[in-house]
Amino acid sequence: MVSSPEPASTDTSGRNAGLGIVALVGFTVLLGALLPGRPTHEPAALSPASDAACLEWSDGCHVCRRLPEGPACSLPGIACTPAAPTCLRRVEG
Repeated sequence: MVSSPEPASTDTSGRNAGLGIVALVGFTVLLGALLPGRPTHEPAALSPASDAACLEWSDGCHVCRRLPEGPACSLPGIACTPAAPTCLRRVEG
């Protein structure tokens, strides 16, 4: 007896999942292109790093000190969110 070929599978769940992933990625890329970027922050008029009278400054993450060799800064913590830099210690006098 000759068996007839089985009909092609009609299971489309894998195909639908693939199309869903492609649509999600495409939507994400489109959304990223259309939304405005991160706001830019205006620099301070005179940052503590460029103020010769400021001997030590910090942005809440880094602490920097002016040395004869040039500025030396600490390393930030892993979850640090920097703020506006402020002068912590000025030249006396």
